[in-house]
Amino acid sequence: MDEIVDTAFFSGIRAATRFYVVRHGQSVANARRVVQGLRDFPLDDCGRAQAAALGAWFKDKGIDTVLASPLVRAAETADILCAKLGLPRPELRQELREIDVGRFSGLDLDEAKDRFPEDFAAFERLSWEGVPDAERAADVYHRAVCAWSVLRDRALAGSRRIVCVSHGGLIQWLVRATFGTRTWMPLLPTGNCGIFELLVEPAPAHPGLEGGVKLFWERINFQGAGGAATVTPVF
Repeated sequence: MDEIVDTAFFSGIRAATRFYVVRHGQSVANARRVVQGLRDFPLDDCGRAQAAALGAWFKDKGIDTVLASPLVRAAETADILCAKLGLPRPELRQELREIDVGRFSGLDLDEAKDRFPEDFAAFERLSWEGVPDAERAADVYHRAVCAWSVLRDRALAGSRRIVCVSHGGLIQWLVRATFGTRTWMPLLPTGNCGIFELLVEPAPAHPGLEGGVKLFWERINFQGAGGAATVTPVF
């Protein structure tokens, strides 16, 4: 069974570290309510403006490391962010890619409902676990733990302000893994360029309890950086 991304997982971090998990800017498919999954769609003009505003918000945050999904909507968001911050291009990591949404890929929500009514009804109850050929929850949980391992390694190597740009589906699990939750429900809001901020800092030392850390989710889907909560979060 995969481990929980908890205090023990982060226990080697000996200085306060902030992890910023960010959803990509609006893509051309988001604007049409098309389910993307692993399909590759670029940002639209709105998404590029969101990414630029994201860069402005992060300008004074001391970001030293940026990683991103290799899918173009996330990679482009991260490229714009890095350019605004004067950082090298982001490191692209497969662990941060979106989930595979199976037969709903490339369809808008109405098309998915019309073509696969039984699967869509199951989807509304169980999210992607109700779609037979979508990526399984256990597999996404495992990938989220692997992604956190990559981020933790950057912190252990000395990074203290780390941004990763990912997708609405995987972000659900990057948060869930910190609670050990292995089912889709309840869902979290994930607006375009929404920011999720996890603070990891050393806990006060007590006899026999040295080396511990504290974890705080300080922001969940924060929209103060030009993100759009008005677009229905689809994957």
